[in-house]
Amino acid sequence: MSTSPASADAPTRRVQILREAARLFAARGFHGVGVDEIGAAVGISGPGLYRHFAGKDAMLAELLVGISERLLAGGRARLAAAEGPPEAVLDSLLAGHIDFALDDRALIVLHDRELDRLRDEDRRRVRRLQREYVELWVDTLRKVRPTTDEPTARATVHAVFGLLNSTPHQVADGIGRTEMGELLLRLARGAFGVA
Repeated sequence: MSTSPASADAPTRRVQILREAARLFAARGFHGVGVDEIGAAVGISGPGLYRHFAGKDAMLAELLVGISERLLAGGRARLAAAEGPPEAVLDSLLAGHIDFALDDRALIVLHDRELDRLRDEDRRRVRRLQREYVELWVDTLRKVRPTTDEPTARATVHAVFGLLNSTPHQVADGIGRTEMGELLLRLARGAFGVA
């Protein structure tokens, strides 16, 4: 089976389109960006996007469902690979989410602002994936702090996510990525009561 240059390039082009769509949607809102702008950002015509996506709605769905799937898969992988006491497992989950918060700021902004724009089916899928991700953390936190009841553990996890996911909204002049990651880890561990 031969692979044409266009089909070999398709996955890379899709990733480029999604990356630029996320950046533009986060900067100007879903409705503030047209397909021509997204196309221009990746060097193709706006209508050329339709070779890769059914439309802007499909891009938004792939971005938000995709990041939810990636977070859940990453959390599960970290739990499967984790060794040591429950605190080390929690630190591993924190490291993964901190990397997400620092590296995927546009997706956090996009989720905050545009989740309601998804079709009902896609929005339900995102919410289901998020609940599963939260439960990984709740179970881990309850191993670290066994006397914490489930509702309190869940509320604590959501509060820590609020802290970590606030990074796109912060102006951190003078704080590098490494320092910001260390700061977020200290703050999150403190919120979990494991500092």
